[in-house]
Amino acid sequence: MKVDLFDFELPPERIALRPARPRDAARMLVVRGAGAFEDRGVRDLPEMLRAGDVLVFNDTRVIPAQLEGRRGEARIGATLHKRIDLRRWQAFVRNAKRLRIGDVVEFGGGVAATAEDRLEDGSFVLAFAGEEPVEILLERAGRMPLPPYIAGKRATDAQDREDYQTMFAAEDGAVAAPTAALHFTPELIDALDAAGIGRETLTLHVGAGTFLPVKADDTSDHAMHSEWGRIEPEAAARLNAVRAAGGRVIAVGTTSLRLLESATGEDGIIGAFAGDTDIFITPGYRFRAVDGLMTNFHLPKSTLMMLVSALMGRERMMDAYAHAIDSEYRFYSYGDSSLLLPHD
Repeated sequence: MKVDLFDFELPPERIALRPARPRDAARMLVVRGAGAFEDRGVRDLPEMLRAGDVLVFNDTRVIPAQLEGRRGEARIGATLHKRIDLRRWQAFVRNAKRLRIGDVVEFGGGVAATAEDRLEDGSFVLAFAGEEPVEILLERAGRMPLPPYIAGKRATDAQDREDYQTMFAAEDGAVAAPTAALHFTPELIDALDAAGIGRETLTLHVGAGTFLPVKADDTSDHAMHSEWGRIEPEAAARLNAVRAAGGRVIAVGTTSLRLLESATGEDGIIGAFAGDTDIFITPGYRFRAVDGLMTNFHLPKSTLMMLVSALMGRERMMDAYAHAIDSEYRFYSYGDSSLLLPHD
């Protein structure tokens, strides 16, 4: 499909630079398979779902993966993308023309890394010096890797260390937040529990590739980035039991959805999973694992706009986004939410 089919005009003032406070005070657009759009709030989620449904959250934790350093006189910026092993990470590098294999970049605070290799996509393999865990080094020298559409408008600050982390964050490794879950609070979880709505967690370490633009003119020519994920066998079994009992599996965020679909066979059975996934979901894809999706509003011509169009239909989502813009919903990572229920 032509990438231009997923384009739309978004006024710059619709891009949220800070989250709603409290988190569950955000608005939520409910989009069903047919019928009028519903302007609701995140706090209405319990009454939008049914007892026996289950929400699936991503428990990845964002690490301060944005680094600024020097190689001699040259300024080098690095955004860690994906762990390779205990001391090596794949990273996207700013001012990459000034960096050669074997160069050492000093990031301050006693943190340094050697450029070991340059990969086909232009990213580098950085090997961190020393014996301290890389996560400790990043806490000393790194910054939270805010999306470029926020970082380009304001500086990252201390508040972002809290704001850009979900209440489910437990497993270090993400360089971008699973932002749909930023809206959840203990009070909302209590309300969901009281409504008989279950929850499960999985882990998908979101990489910086999630922000890369689609440069191809056609979706068939786009190379999707890969990310590492895990679904425990017990969680998969419980999700299969929910579906067998007539409950719905609602993914909280496109990261949860992508991992669930990667782990599910043609028979619709969700399996345990541990490894990389580069699944690219576009219109025409047959969903096997999920019955709905809670997600924020996505960038024009992005892979995530293609994903929600695959779930709901392209024209339906283009109409929903036009409604959201006209109704002054807040877009992107710190913005408002949507609940997509294709079978309602």
